[in-house]
Order: sequence, then C-alpha cells, then structure tokens
Amino acid sequence: MTAKVLKRKLALRIKRKKRVRAKISGVVSCPRISIFKSNRTIYVQAINDVTATTIVASDGRKLGIKANKDGAVVLAKDFAKKLKDNGISQGVFDRNGYLYHGVVAAFADALRENGIKL
Repeated sequence: MTAKVLKRKLALRIKRKKRVRAKISGVVSCPRISIFKSNRTIYVQAINDVTATTIVASDGRKLGIKANKDGAVVLAKDFAKKLKDNGISQGVFDRNGYLYHGVVAAFADALRENGIKL
C-alpha cells in the first residue's frame, strides 16, 4: 500500500472515532470500554470520562496473545475478570473508529459472555 492510501485509511478511522466519541461518555458506574488494535496486539481500557482516568486496563502483550479473534476472546475474559474485581458490571463500548466486525466484534461478544453488559 502506498503512503497516500494508508494516510486516507487513518483519516477515515479518526473521522469515525470522533463521530462515535461525540455520542458516548463513561462514568465510574458505567465506564467507556475503549479498544485499540494494531497488527500485532490488542489493548483495552475502561475509562471514566468525568475525571479522565483509566479505571482498568488490559494488555495483549502481557498475556502473550496475537491480534486475532482467539486472542480477543482471551483478552475479553481477562478484562471481564478485572472489571468484576472492581465492581463494574456494565460499560459503554467504544470501538475506537474500527468497524464492528472481526476482532472488535469477537472481543465485544466475549465480554458479554463473561457477564459484562454493553
């Protein structure tokens, strides 16, 4: 891919991200669950937007997983456990400008299966 194509893809993702973030916000009882994926790994965090702090975070590198659907399920299981330990049972899902399919959808579905309402 040329640099021009990659620049356009990133610009479109940022545009989608701003559109989604204008509509959702997280609080302590119902934090914003934001996912970031790269070609190698996946990161996820629960954010309180009132105080702009991260409540809970989980890192795919520390778990030794790859950025695929199976890795997303393992990460969701770990993240759900951390959320429950902090007394959080629901959240608002922020797909961070990514399309809701593949890894992002697998993560959200696995989070729901582990008892977190989105």
